[in-house]
Amino acid sequence: MKKVINNPDQVVDEMLEGFVQAHDDLVKRLEGTNVIVRKDAPVKGKVGLVSGGGSGHEPTHAGYVGKGMIDAAVCGGMYSLLLHLTRF
Repeated sequence: MKKVINNPDQVVDEMLEGFVQAHDDLVKRLEGTNVIVRKDAPVKGKVGLVSGGGSGHEPTHAGYVGKGMIDAAVCGGMYSLLLHLTRF
């Protein structure tokens, strides 16, 4: 299967927007970031769990955000190694 890419410079942003629109009952995107979080985060009494890395194998990190799974995903650029996590 081929990927449909409108603009290579916007692929991560468009992927995240589409992911949130498809699952807006479960997740939200932190404005101005490439961070996807559980809609009900933070969960009282639970340690927050974050995963992150490069984009390109979607929905690798964002796909694991949800109840019983991770609390947030930081999605870097295409195939990049994420070296910095931002506190949410």
